Amino acid sequence: MNYSSVAGKTVVITGGSGVLGSSMAHAFAKAKAKLVVLGMTDTKIKRTVAELQTITADVIGVKANVLNPTELHEAKETILNRFGQIDILINAAGGNTPKATQPEGQSIFDLNLPDIDFAIDLNLKGAIYPSLIFGEAMAKTGRGSIINISSMATYSAITRVMGYSVGKSGVNSFTQWLACELADKFGDKVRVNAIAPGFFLGDQNRRLLLNEDGTLTPRSKKVIQKTPMRRFGDIKELNGLALFLSSDAASFITGTIIPVDGGFSACSGV
Repeated sequence: MNYSSVAGKTVVITGGSGVLGSSMAHAFAKAKAKLVVLGMTDTKIKRTVAELQTITADVIGVKANVLNPTELHEAKETILNRFGQIDILINAAGGNTPKATQPEGQSIFDLNLPDIDFAIDLNLKGAIYPSLIFGEAMAKTGRGSIINISSMATYSAITRVMGYSVGKSGVNSFTQWLACELADKFGDKVRVNAIAPGFFLGDQNRRLLLNEDGTLTPRSKKVIQKTPMRRFGDIKELNGLALFLSSDAASFITGTIIPVDGGFSACSGV
């Protein structure tokens, strides 16, 4: 499919220096979009920007915490001063946190409430705040695409990650709510959708899915057994949908949560 309609568009990616965000950034750079890598760690931002500069000169890095509205407003001004507009927002910041994960053999009552709060805030408010702050720039122009990152944990309960699951379930509701609000108030060219990844190996879930020797844990064996494709996803396999949802090819799609999961959500396991 031709994604030429994203060429020249300004794409802001929160968590842009992370595994998922940087993979999408590379895909949009190859599609000739202008890139804003939003992150919290200077070294990671600079490394990602340097990698992207081998593809395009239209890329900047901006340091901001997605849970800090003041920093997000400052980031928006920086972006608008550089590129003049914001066309696409991908809320890739988020994920599970070790302290909010139930240790093996313990119950939910063994977790600290502040750790649960942080997991919920990071995943839910970490999508809400950027959407409202950067999305306002889209509303003013009457055009734009916001893509949130949901999760398989929103389809049915996945053990040991309650805070993450609740946060991502909120992302689904927020995606649908904001899609209706923006289309109704600002026109049919402002769209909001979400991608729900299945199981992809990353820094945050590696210790749950792989043993130190690289073999599958009992947990990941259950995942593979319930995944008809019988494998984990490659992070690059999310990029095509992100490009599609950002392009004119998806002009009548809003308020959707689309799984990319190798069939995990479709299979009962029986």
